[in-house]
Amino acid sequence: MTTPLTDPLPLAQALLRCASVTPADGGAQDVLAEALEGLGFTIHRLTFGETPNLYARLGSEEPHFCFAGHTDVVPPGEGWRHDPFAGVVEDGILYGRGACDMKAAIAAFVAGVAQAKEAGTLPGSVSLLITGDEEGAATDGTVRVVDWMREQGEVPDFCLVGEPTNPNHLGEIIKIGRRGSLSASIVVPGVQGHAAYPHLADNPVHKLISLLNVLVTHRLDEGNRWFQPSSLQVTSVDVGNPATNVIPPSATAKLNIRYNDAHTAESLEAWIRAEASRWAPAAEIVFHRSGDSFLTDPGPRVQSLTAAVGRIFGTEPRLDTGGGTSDARFITHLCPVAEFGLVGASMHKVDERTSVAELRQLAAAYGAILAQFKP
Repeated sequence: MTTPLTDPLPLAQALLRCASVTPADGGAQDVLAEALEGLGFTIHRLTFGETPNLYARLGSEEPHFCFAGHTDVVPPGEGWRHDPFAGVVEDGILYGRGACDMKAAIAAFVAGVAQAKEAGTLPGSVSLLITGDEEGAATDGTVRVVDWMREQGEVPDFCLVGEPTNPNHLGEIIKIGRRGSLSASIVVPGVQGHAAYPHLADNPVHKLISLLNVLVTHRLDEGNRWFQPSSLQVTSVDVGNPATNVIPPSATAKLNIRYNDAHTAESLEAWIRAEASRWAPAAEIVFHRSGDSFLTDPGPRVQSLTAAVGRIFGTEPRLDTGGGTSDARFITHLCPVAEFGLVGASMHKVDERTSVAELRQLAAAYGAILAQFKP
């Protein structure tokens, strides 16, 4: 006889009914903790700052497999066909904020564990690393839990993050790395003056344009086997100047670089500062690092993961490193990590949704992954 937890749908609906828009939790981690306790997990509720986090483990033997994800979601926006926090199923489709990113995947984690437990195919131990701060600043979420796990000796042999990795259908893509992300704000000071008397002013816009031209026309690299070429994008240029005949006192630009393993944040910062010293020597630059690029060795563990996914979906998934950042960038410092989840076409959109059939397939895939996870 199956248990209710072997079907991911009821838990997915319960999680979707929690309005856990970052930084709120809305009771989501209470719902998850209750389900995990029903399976015999030991629960650790970890609050850092005001961020709720949860770490749970079932068993104590090796090998140790970890699932990771987040219960927080982005704001729903307007124009939904159903209440975004109602977990409505219509014509086989589950609607709600977090339906693919990524509360439904968390429910599939639990269902996969329940299925493997029922079949007697669990590995030595299974854990869940769940944060409430992935969609926000991510300063008190997974990065802090990883530190706690290391201090407690809770180091998994492998971790799978349930972010939506598939663009069109389940089984397409497993992510084994991510590009790094570096942002910069550049402020170039000048001297305000009349446009007709430029010799009495110092135009910061010209200096900023010269600097940006050098940055955007420089080809950072050609990419490699696992990573596409790095990309620098200017995201804002502003002088706050309503007049057409006034040279402004300063000019500001913002940019973001998504970079592969040919670079580090330090090397890119040094390059930008060197160019700024040439084209805009007085520029003030503030950098923000979201995380360096990383790549998980596509060795036996990844091959085993790929084989399990392939058996469930009938097609060999492609190993990929594209897209934005994820909390895998923190977990990679603890243990090998990969990502596999639902189809992400509707994530962060109005009417975010996932197929109930695909949700159940994902749970079966997670159960199969656990079954083949051996020492």
